[in-house]
Amino acid sequence: MEEIARAYLLTSAGDADLALRCVIADALSDLLESDRRARERSRLISRGYVRGRDG
Repeated sequence: MEEIARAYLLTSAGDADLALRCVIADALSDLLESDRRARERSRLISRGYVRGRDG
């Protein structure tokens, strides 16, 4: 965790406020991507289930 914090601080030229904002933005982006992937998997599974029942 310390290494991640250091990396964000380096990227933001030592600006802790900016580093925190970047961490939050990245976390939200990852969360949205994870949610999108879960919905896609669910859709594919449901679609496969329906196709399996038809055939």
